[in-house]
Amino acid sequence: MKVLGILGIIVILLFIFLIQRPGLKRSGKREKIAFFSIMMVNGVLAVLLVIFPEMPGPGQMIDFIYKPFKPFW
Repeated sequence: MKVLGILGIIVILLFIFLIQRPGLKRSGKREKIAFFSIMMVNGVLAVLLVIFPEMPGPGQMIDFIYKPFKPFW
């Protein structure tokens, strides 16, 4: 079942790349590097969440960081 989840993530990432490819052809080198690096980080995080579903997600990390500031709101 996890293999299907990982394949689904790969298909979605490829679909996003194919949609964005015409715009990337016209963009500069920095934009391409930023796009691919963000896409790869998101892909790795998605695969890790499929393999280890009990792993805390990015939302829980943000809650952990901002929880001490809640009394000031």
